[in-house]
Formats: sequence, C-alpha cells, structure tokens
Amino acid sequence: MNLHKNKFYFSYFILLISLAIFISSCGSTKKVSSFSEKENNSSSTKIKTKYAELLNVKENKIDNIKLYTFINDWYGVKYKYGGKTKKGIDCSAFTSELYNNVYNKPLNGTAASIFYQCKPVSKNNLDEGDLVFFKIDNDNVTHIGVYLQNNKFVHASTKKGVMIDDLDEPYYKKYFYKGGRIKN
Repeated sequence: MNLHKNKFYFSYFILLISLAIFISSCGSTKKVSSFSEKENNSSSTKIKTKYAELLNVKENKIDNIKLYTFINDWYGVKYKYGGKTKKGIDCSAFTSELYNNVYNKPLNGTAASIFYQCKPVSKNNLDEGDLVFFKIDNDNVTHIGVYLQNNKFVHASTKKGVMIDDLDEPYYKKYFYKGGRIKN
C-alpha cells in the first residue's frame, strides 16, 4: 500500500512541476516578445537619428529602415578589390550586396557592366536607391554607389571603405558620370 501512495505523490509532484514550468514559460514568452518590440523600436529610432544627421535631413525622411540598417551593418568595412565580405569589399560588390538584401533584386558584375543594366537618370532626378556612376581617370565607368537623399550616396571607397559622401564634394563632382535606375 505504501508503494501505491509513493507513486501517487510522485506523479502529483511531477504534475505540479510540469504545470509550474508551463505557466512560467508562457509568461516569459510575452516578456521576451515585448522586450524585442521595444528593442526594435529603439534600434529603428537610433538608425533614423543617426542617418538623418549624416544626410542632413529630418528623421521622418528616413523611412526605409531596411536600407539604413544594412548600411549601418556595413559602415566602415574596408575596401578590398574583388572583395565580397565584411573582411573587405569593393564598390560593385557592395552595391550588389545592398541591392540583393534591401531590394531583393539580383545585381552582379563590375561598375561598368551594372551601368549597362540601367536607364539613365539625371543628377537632379535621382531617387533613393538609384545608382551613381563615376569615371575616375578612365574612359569607362570605374566606380559605383547608391544614391540616398540630399545629394548623398553610400559606396565602398578605396581609402575609407564603406561610407557616405556628397556628390558635390570636389572629387566626386569632378568624376561623376551619370545616375542610373535598374531596368525592370
């Protein structure tokens, strides 16, 4: 009889432990998702603030959080000719990576070959996500970046890696060739 009583208490004990684990896990799931939402909102706000300042625009103009989060993740990665990773990347690989990840559009090749996949866009009509092309000491397109806003573009520069510059900086103004928009 003692054996049956012990089995009963043991089963009851297991049931209580299981119930306690179930209840506590349900409660913690809510807290985790609530924390994640706050963390996402905080992260978005930081991205908006940072890039509004860098681009000299109001925060409400930074609405493509996916784009600016991508840029933020790559910002400062050093330049490496032929590189395609965060250990080093060149301008065309960076642009391709951005287009693949942010816009879900496959884009591959050199700056010159990407240029031929675009329809021309005047500098005055560039929209966020358009491409900017440069001919640096060459008759062919040799450099590419992605237009953001307010005359600013992101690119992998040979000296400072992934960064944002202004199209009116003397160097880029001198070598700017054309803007382009990927053909559908």
